Amino acid sequence: MSTAVATRRLTTAKAMVEAIDQEMAANEKVFVMGEDVGAYGGIFSSTTGLLDKYGNKRVLDTPISETAFIGMGIGAAVEGMRPIVELMFVDFFGVCMDQIYNHMAKIHYESGGNVRVPMVLMSAVGGGYSDGAQHSQCLWGTFAHLPGMKVVVPATPYDAKGLMTAAIRSDDPVVYLFHKGVMGLPWMKKNRRSVGPVPEEPYEIPLGKANVVREGGDVTIVTLSLGVHHSLDVADKLADDGIDVEVIDLRTVVPLDRDTIAESVAKTRRLVVVDEDYQSFGLSGEIVASVIERNPNALNAFERVCVPDVPIPYARELEYAVLPTPARIEAAVRRVARA
Repeated sequence: MSTAVATRRLTTAKAMVEAIDQEMAANEKVFVMGEDVGAYGGIFSSTTGLLDKYGNKRVLDTPISETAFIGMGIGAAVEGMRPIVELMFVDFFGVCMDQIYNHMAKIHYESGGNVRVPMVLMSAVGGGYSDGAQHSQCLWGTFAHLPGMKVVVPATPYDAKGLMTAAIRSDDPVVYLFHKGVMGLPWMKKNRRSVGPVPEEPYEIPLGKANVVREGGDVTIVTLSLGVHHSLDVADKLADDGIDVEVIDLRTVVPLDRDTIAESVAKTRRLVVVDEDYQSFGLSGEIVASVIERNPNALNAFERVCVPDVPIPYARELEYAVLPTPARIEAAVRRVARA
């Protein structure tokens, strides 16, 4: 990596915007729309500055009518445009799921492969900010469960740009979910890894390829999004106690990089899945099942650190009791390390 690249540091939010900006400059078919994406720049700074550069014909503020503007995005994609549509909070998917799953995800299949839907649906996810039960979920497991959509979840500024570029260029519908806690916004809880080196030139990160962000030989942690940051902190702490933790950042849920997970578990034989989504019927169970299906004797021990099957509480103490905090992750790793 050159010195210029190594010293150029962006927040995750700015890295996302740069990817969108570069793709809009390169392809006039790319445009953005959603609630407060224009003059406000997105409430999590996901579109800051784009209106000034491209005008209100390519950066469209919409009414609070998710079914309408997501449907409009689908129609534009079918007609050859490449829309990036922001659903302000992923929790709002309930009012527009018909458009997302019965149209965006299925049109390619229902047309016998003749019609593409090259569309990015991006949305904010995650808890930890006392936003309550309808503004704090992750739900990537919900979208992953429904076939027809790729599901992308960046954890770092570098990945946020490369994954967004790949998502915009994809001919398939992509759900791009960014956690508020990794965006590097000054008015949210500080996260030291939410600012990092980002190359200025456009680049893609292949969808479906996980990243081993820390190598280790004792325990494998498989995680994504803010869970990557928490898991790296835990791994650094446990290294002082002689526990060598490998951390895998999934980057994408669909496609899921089962090979990288299996290779790591073959080495460590101990697995902890950290997932800020609900535990039952979700990603954590899928990961464990995929390991055991390949080799029923692959694991000496495993644990899941997820959100229990309850709505996300508003009260701070209760909210942090259900989130996959570093303390919960550390306890799980210590338990499996003894197996």
